[in-house]
Amino acid sequence: MGFEQLTPHAIANELGDRIKTARLNANLTQKALAKKAGVSLKAVTNGEKGKSTLESMIAILIALEITEQLNFFIPKQEISPLQLIELKGNERKRASSSIKNTTQSKDTPKW
Repeated sequence: MGFEQLTPHAIANELGDRIKTARLNANLTQKALAKKAGVSLKAVTNGEKGKSTLESMIAILIALEITEQLNFFIPKQEISPLQLIELKGNERKRASSSIKNTTQSKDTPKW
């Protein structure tokens, strides 16, 4: 399933469903998973509904032994060689504004 056309709510629900399936495949009750993950039962039920905190979700993934999936979820981002040359070897710390508006002062109405 591609996530490109889904809303954030729908993606969260899908991830929750996948966590539930992983728990059932591991033959764990919600209570047993909560104990193994070191989180509350409510954290597990919220996770399965797609309403978990990031930290609770990570604890659940660790308990389910599926943290290797995180590398596919958010791959490590490398800086492009061209950006590195522009930055003269320094690592980028901030994003630049894509809107350049030098003609309007902060006191000028924006209409």
